[in-house]
Amino acid sequence: MTTATNAAISPADAFVARARTAPGAPFLIAPASAELAYAPDGFSHAYGDVLRRLGIIRQAFAAAGYGRGSRVALLLENRPEFFWTWLALNSLGVVIHPLNPELQAADLAYQFSVVEPSCAIALPEYHRLIHAAGPTLPVVAPGEPPPRCARAPEAGAPAADDACAFLFTSGTTGRPKCCILSNAYFLGVGRWYVSQGGMATLQDGVEILLTPLPMFHMNALACSTVAMILNGGAIVPLDRFHARRWWRSVADSRATIVHYLGVMPAVLLKLDEEPAERGHRLKFGFGSGVDARHHEVFERRFGFPLIEGWAMTETGGGGVTSTAQGPRHIGQRCMGRPTATMEYRIVGDHGADVTPGQPGEFLVRTRGADPRRGFFSGYLKDEAATREAWAGDWFHTGDVVRSDGESLFFVDRKKNIVRRSGENIAVIEVEGVLETLAAVAGAAVAPVPDDIRGEEVLALIKLRTPPPDAEHAGALARDIAGACAEKLAYFKVPGYVAFVDALPVTATQKLQRAETRVMAANAVGAPGTIDLREFKAMLRQRNRAGAA
Repeated sequence: MTTATNAAISPADAFVARARTAPGAPFLIAPASAELAYAPDGFSHAYGDVLRRLGIIRQAFAAAGYGRGSRVALLLENRPEFFWTWLALNSLGVVIHPLNPELQAADLAYQFSVVEPSCAIALPEYHRLIHAAGPTLPVVAPGEPPPRCARAPEAGAPAADDACAFLFTSGTTGRPKCCILSNAYFLGVGRWYVSQGGMATLQDGVEILLTPLPMFHMNALACSTVAMILNGGAIVPLDRFHARRWWRSVADSRATIVHYLGVMPAVLLKLDEEPAERGHRLKFGFGSGVDARHHEVFERRFGFPLIEGWAMTETGGGGVTSTAQGPRHIGQRCMGRPTATMEYRIVGDHGADVTPGQPGEFLVRTRGADPRRGFFSGYLKDEAATREAWAGDWFHTGDVVRSDGESLFFVDRKKNIVRRSGENIAVIEVEGVLETLAAVAGAAVAPVPDDIRGEEVLALIKLRTPPPDAEHAGALARDIAGACAEKLAYFKVPGYVAFVDALPVTATQKLQRAETRVMAANAVGAPGTIDLREFKAMLRQRNRAGAA
């Protein structure tokens, strides 16, 4: 990193410093082989070009009254417009609220009620969705003049501790929570990434990082984007993971790093061999959740290491691990080692440290006088949840891990979530929608293994009338899934449905989650369980066609 980027107080500061020293260096790249619908010939934008566009947007928003503490929602996918719009707003001290286009209007309406943005900048095809979620929220397309900001900005210049972005993370006992992420948070994540060393050693000014992950997630926004700004590298922001053109995109972009979700290696290993899969310049892949059975096979076939990391939106660069240095323990779900500035504990159900080598909940914090340094700033409008997460001045991750004294190993999640293709799905949210349906008397949702997506959603459903015969059960299950899709993002819709006579409950009618998991595991592949995974894929295509 340069002296200028080290002194930066925000991602925009760091970007401007890089752009002034190397205006001709590439910043955003996509090859034609990525087959992006909006850029069939690909694109390449240098730091200086993005700086110029940033300046135009900054001037327009400043003139419209936006400044420190203003809030703007963005629905620009992974397109170049996202990057120069974000950096322009960040340079003014405006907080961005990146939106997931897969969410339903009700989901976005809840998010808007928490964030209270002054306007939304969205691609034209999403304006209808924005209007449905926030009928009074002004929305403009990128490049259009912004509406007048209804809220006066805060006094003073933007600061390191000011909020940079609001990202929502799935809750397990209610609505998703909104993480407040500061400028210091983003720079901290980026600085950690570029300083990992070992197998993840970076060369200043030459790296090209390809990511198919969305910019409304912390990984792509902080690990990918801010890290490359600090490194002076380039980003290849794909619209999503396309397996059959993946290796051509990697090779043609001359990427040196790829980011992945655990689902991606499994998919790529199923493809027939092709010359492009070895025609790359990759130093490493970085991600989490690769299936232990696939890790060694993947590296041997494709010729580069997969570096596993662990972090949460809340922990940022304050609580993070990586296998870049030290033993990787391939095949054992190894999370690697913590940074030197991170402290951790592994505790049992009653809060006492477990015996070394035994699994327990993972608690993390930063060493020194400020245990929250580098972490999120809190949950917006939810101080009680923030205090609960930081009970005893340790951040409670809800993940269960074990340690061999040097490396950490992921065991399971304590929280009631399904992690499907990188999305955290709260089972209580899916259950709540199922139980609104007229045919459903009760429902219990649990994660079940999925070779491609990591986990899938399985719903155990008790009907108000006796279950139908096998001939009609499939039709009823699809009707239920279709009704869920009207209220939930497609990825939250059950991928399996099993009709049951009774649900496992306690004397006070609370679901017995452990028993639910056992029933769900036994249901997969059992007679009478309806596999809806192909139906979910059809729902996704239908939703996309409707949005267009």
